[in-house]
Amino acid sequence: MGNLFGKKKQSRVTEQDKAVLQLKQQRDKLRQYQKKINLQLEKERSLAKQLLKDGKKEKALLLLKKKRYQDQLLDKTENQISNLERMVQDLEFAQIERKVIDGLKIGNECLKKMHEVMSIEEVERIMDETQDSIEYQRQIDEMLAGSLSQEDEDAVLAELDAITQRDVELPEVPSEPLPEVPEAAEKKPDSEKEQPRKKPEREMLSV
Repeated sequence: MGNLFGKKKQSRVTEQDKAVLQLKQQRDKLRQYQKKINLQLEKERSLAKQLLKDGKKEKALLLLKKKRYQDQLLDKTENQISNLERMVQDLEFAQIERKVIDGLKIGNECLKKMHEVMSIEEVERIMDETQDSIEYQRQIDEMLAGSLSQEDEDAVLAELDAITQRDVELPEVPSEPLPEVPEAAEKKPDSEKEQPRKKPEREMLSV
């Protein structure tokens, strides 16, 4: 049967990590050994004092010789611990350097890909176009802000007048004949003309 759970995940623990772990374990064992020897030395020192009190000088001297030898072992143990700690620090620092180098490598590859996509000529072209656009926008801003010279103002007004005259369209002349103007009111018939007013009879008699 195939692997039902897919491929086994790759462990993130490197050989350097394992080496650092082993060195730390050895350092810790040496420190435990130091503690054990120190306890024995304290006991032997107390025992040597008791032997001297009891008048057993030779046994006390032999015990002190043994203690001296153990002191030398402690010195050697301390040197070994120092060496192990220095080695651990060197390995840990080497791991940091390796990560830095890996990061630089990845960054360098990314830069190379970007350089392949965009050449120096392409960058210069884009920069030139950008500068032209900025300059054009600046000119527009200055125009809108009313910072034109009198000569520019006159040129703009002249262009506006030319555009206005060109775009003006005269109304079309009607093709149909114009309607006739109505004549003055017709003359009234003679019968309708105002008759002279007759004088009253009294006026006639008086005449």
